[in-house]
Amino acid sequence: MKVIILGTSAMKPTRNRSTSSLILINGKDKLLVDCGEGTQRQLLKAKISPTKITSILLSHWHGDHILGLPGLIQTLSRSEYSKTLKIYGPKGTKNFISNLMKFLLTKQKLKYEVKEISKKEKIIENKESIVTANLLYHSIPCIGYSFQEQAKRKINLKYTKKFGLVKDPLLGKLQEGKTITYKGKKITPDKATTLIEGKKITIISDTGYNKKISSIAKDSDILIIESTFLDKDKERAKDYKHLTSKQAAKIAKEANVKQMILTHLSERYKDKSLLLKEAKKIFKKTTLAKDLMEIN
Repeated sequence: MKVIILGTSAMKPTRNRSTSSLILINGKDKLLVDCGEGTQRQLLKAKISPTKITSILLSHWHGDHILGLPGLIQTLSRSEYSKTLKIYGPKGTKNFISNLMKFLLTKQKLKYEVKEISKKEKIIENKESIVTANLLYHSIPCIGYSFQEQAKRKINLKYTKKFGLVKDPLLGKLQEGKTITYKGKKITPDKATTLIEGKKITIISDTGYNKKISSIAKDSDILIIESTFLDKDKERAKDYKHLTSKQAAKIAKEANVKQMILTHLSERYKDKSLLLKEAKKIFKKTTLAKDLMEIN
């Protein structure tokens, strides 16, 4: 999997930061998570064609997360986008998208499907990955997303060499978890392969602090999480249902994640490193997101 963080600012863009958006690339899937103002321009900078997007996953319908949608949809409509665009979002998304399509008045037809999310559920599952949606705790319905690579089987060549099996299409069957017969001998995937768990990336968008968020992020290889406020402004964070960097770090520690990346950074703090320093006191493996940051 590869993630490119397109926008990292909260509420409004700054000179160096666009508003919330990122794209996750896994095999043929290119999943856009949120579409804040300026997302199309950020995609161009990242050298990713909008027509390659397979799904749009919206966390919620606050402007800093969706104001790039009209332009993106117009571009797709006029670019002979041949796929059916899958759009996921919280309750109310169908109505918002319907109204948006009427507003655009584009003559070109864009095929799309909308799925509204009102509970924890798997929304995408294929041979590459599983995407799970989780409810967050914001001022309006808001969704967090976890991306889990499917487990893969690695061939145990030391074992297969005993049968003279080194290069053969049958190795692919073993990797699919199937038992094979080679030169009259039965070979099972349990002995001939090693099962390797896939990586997990969790994205926690706007949310107030809640202990249940740790279970959403549990054992993530990478947690990308909002960090709008410093701890000195925790009452403001509570009022607006956002996280402080200290709370984000607490969640990362409780969830046993390997690495945390702070995003959705308020422009009220000119020195963003203060957010990083505060978080690292609790969770050392913390990085501050930057626009166009790539994570492999």
